[in-house]
Amino acid sequence: MLTLIKNIVVILGDPRKSDPVKPGGIFDEDDFETIRKLKEALNKIENINFTFLDNHDTLEEDLIKLKDNTDFVFNLCDEGFNNDPKHEADIPDLLTRLEIPYTGASREGLVTCYDKHLVKVYAEKLGVPTAKFYLLKENENEIDEEISFPVIVKPAQGDGSFGINKDSVVKNNKELNKAILTLRTKFKYNGKILIEEFLSGDDVMVGILGNPPYSYKVLPMIKEDYGTLPEDLPKICGSEAKWEPESAYWKCIKSVPVILDKSTKKLVEDGSLKMFQYMKCKDYARFDWRLNENGEPKLLEVNPNPGWCWDSHLSTMFSLENFSYPEMLKLILSEAEKRIKLSKTKITIKNRIISS
Repeated sequence: MLTLIKNIVVILGDPRKSDPVKPGGIFDEDDFETIRKLKEALNKIENINFTFLDNHDTLEEDLIKLKDNTDFVFNLCDEGFNNDPKHEADIPDLLTRLEIPYTGASREGLVTCYDKHLVKVYAEKLGVPTAKFYLLKENENEIDEEISFPVIVKPAQGDGSFGINKDSVVKNNKELNKAILTLRTKFKYNGKILIEEFLSGDDVMVGILGNPPYSYKVLPMIKEDYGTLPEDLPKICGSEAKWEPESAYWKCIKSVPVILDKSTKKLVEDGSLKMFQYMKCKDYARFDWRLNENGEPKLLEVNPNPGWCWDSHLSTMFSLENFSYPEMLKLILSEAEKRIKLSKTKITIKNRIISS
């Protein structure tokens, strides 16, 4: 129950600063509307006082002032510190240093999951099926392996479908070279590049609330419905679907419930739970899978601290169990509270044993 919690600090992105992921590089009206709906939803949760921090220039100073009267932080800064997605892990790093409990993944979890290549390496280590891939190292522009097409070309590190659009799905070497060059020049991306087999089956998303193996719930699975997308466009949920309101992707794609056969559902659930724990996710996470032409699921990404907006994939999953947006936020806070209390209890017991 949340009745004992009095004060929670919410950390958000900084609207005063530029944001390289957003269209135009700034917070727009949609962003401010999202924040407004978040605040309205949180204010519907009883017995909690919320304080919102979004000035990253004074963030550490503000946290120090509030520390003694803060139960924990609701870390919703998925933009990253100073709105730099490469520095999303700096927020939990700061909170850990200040000894302030917080929701969601630690620095280690965020850093590891940010690298899609590492996610695939660890999935293979755990026996979790993942799509076949080829890797270009930093600043490399050519691959010396024979490629089986079609493939999708994407940054190994990035958020918000950065660098992924309809031209990322390629069918031959000419298109492959063009997609690589586009990432290196247009997007100024010099990091590792994944060249991944393009799977033609359903995009499936799995949400997990809580902290397995102690207390958790697998949310209803959803998929992207590409039914009305023009046939000449590849079936992906890339940057057009997230950032371009005039695109066919934005207008046509919708998230709907998915029904999987029993064995496939179990494989996807078990694989997601394994990755949740191994990748050090906490409180809530989303796992992106895709089926191949034979209906076999392959893990694509692990998303700790996934999108929390009122219209996010996570919110859609909760709505399928008739949970409202405020109820979703309250449940995340409740699971975080349980974990934080359990952690404090373990520390207390450990200290007693050491001192006895």
